[in-house]
Amino acid sequence: MTPWNLLALPPLPEELLRGLIKPLGDRVRLSVPARRDRAAMLDALPEAEIVLGDWSSELALDAEAVAAASRLAFVQQPSVGVDGHDLPALAAAGVPLANTAGVSAVAVAEWCVSAALAVRRKLREADAAVRAGRWPQQELQPSELSGSKVGIVGHGPIGAECGRLFRAFGCQVSYWTRTPREDPAYTPLETVVAESDVLVVVIALSEQTRGLIDARRMKQGALLVNAARGEVVDQAALVEALGGHLGGAALDVFATEPLPAGDPLLGLDRVLLSPHIAGVTGQATGRLIKAVMDNLEAAVEGRPLVNVVNRADAIVTRKFGDSPAA
Repeated sequence: MTPWNLLALPPLPEELLRGLIKPLGDRVRLSVPARRDRAAMLDALPEAEIVLGDWSSELALDAEAVAAASRLAFVQQPSVGVDGHDLPALAAAGVPLANTAGVSAVAVAEWCVSAALAVRRKLREADAAVRAGRWPQQELQPSELSGSKVGIVGHGPIGAECGRLFRAFGCQVSYWTRTPREDPAYTPLETVVAESDVLVVVIALSEQTRGLIDARRMKQGALLVNAARGEVVDQAALVEALGGHLGGAALDVFATEPLPAGDPLLGLDRVLLSPHIAGVTGQATGRLIKAVMDNLEAAVEGRPLVNVVNRADAIVTRKFGDSPAA
């Protein structure tokens, strides 16, 4: 069989990428863009049959890129988010796009619970005080997580795992997702936002969810935890709410990443900031690599893919040359 042309876009050294795909042997031929920019990606796309996507979303397949990739048969995104990819354009071209849904569910859910605990128990302030030679046992006045009303926006694998963990802490959990559920815990979005003591945002970014959460509508003293995408939360409204009634926020994601110098979030005391690492653990990375390799193996062998997100056929069809099973 003629090797498949695999174009790898992740921000990793080529040597490492070759090591990762080594199990595919001579069934694929790896290439990377000449430079890490859009022009070099567009130059490389005409020969690409499989694209391993860029989890940073810096190099994404929009409609122009899809049009340039006449041989493209499959896109494997090595992340849960598929930001920037034009899913309808890929589907119209007969190109399935798969993500790695579920691989980071435990890691992100643990971060959400840990972050909520850290803000509620004022761990950052306590650590800073002790390092500064103070001993504020009575002044900090932390609060318990147990007994809180926790609202979760998004109920995929991450949202479901968040619910399980927060319930283990004695929290009353409700959730909202775009697909209504026959579940007593399913609650209208307005109610989840307005009545939660802790609001956890883990929904995927789309045109429908951009700016979905307005923190000004949250209750007095509530805590916002965002491990989804920065753009899901109206960041200007969040800054305004943090200057007023909101009790605090724990943020792993931002509208602009890295967070630029001078961003107003950097000057707020009641905010825990994290560099988009909620899903980055050794265990989650291992699950991600396995999910990616399993799907690449399935693609070149003509077996069904898993986690196709753009409603394209789950069996990859080669556009030119040998069929996958040849």
